[in-house]
Amino acid sequence: MPASPSSRPLSRRILRWLALAFTAWLALGVLAVLALRFVPPFASAVMIEDWIGAKLGGERDFALRYRWTPWDKVAGSVPIALVAAEDQKFPFHHGFDFDAIQSALAEADDGERLRGASTISQQVAKNLFLWNGRSFVRKGLEAYFTVLIETFWPKRRILEVYLNIAEFGDGIYGVGAASEHFFRATPAQLDAHQAALLAAVLPNPARLRVDKPSAYVQRRAAWIQRQANQLGGAAYLPR
Repeated sequence: MPASPSSRPLSRRILRWLALAFTAWLALGVLAVLALRFVPPFASAVMIEDWIGAKLGGERDFALRYRWTPWDKVAGSVPIALVAAEDQKFPFHHGFDFDAIQSALAEADDGERLRGASTISQQVAKNLFLWNGRSFVRKGLEAYFTVLIETFWPKRRILEVYLNIAEFGDGIYGVGAASEHFFRATPAQLDAHQAALLAAVLPNPARLRVDKPSAYVQRRAAWIQRQANQLGGAAYLPR
């Protein structure tokens, strides 16, 4: 039965409003990315999600530790350790490491557990703007924000934001809070081994510990130090 004449304008108005809302949301995303190229974020979406989750879960002892630290106040050993650990192609790709994605999918086809293949740019997009979890919607939004970040931010800004919002322990976000909590030092005072320990826990900071490193964390930290040296140290990173 065809729609009545009175229902057609209503459906068109609904579609128009949905299109306008979606366009406004896209524009808001662009404005947020542009602003955060210059302004330090007051928090990330993941920080807020974790804080709300802790409060709703009755974790009274949970404290969110986060302090923005500018790039020039961080020891050069830190960003190269993060790149060596998480994304060695970071200076060269445009947000996505398609070789790593293809390799991860091939391993999954062979029966292995699907591992992550996210670049630092993708992790910044997810942590800063989105929520934890796996879904096609979240991955689509992650790709959208990754493209925006790579378009409007220089590589050094991406890495600066990453080292400030990455989680290094329970409620501990960014190298500023992590260096103070774990080493009683400023980010500028961290040596190569301390930077490698921080980078070593990034795959799972809820389980891996900087202050009480397991044998696995110690081995991974040593590997990260070797990789950072082989890459050429801080000179490997974009200026």
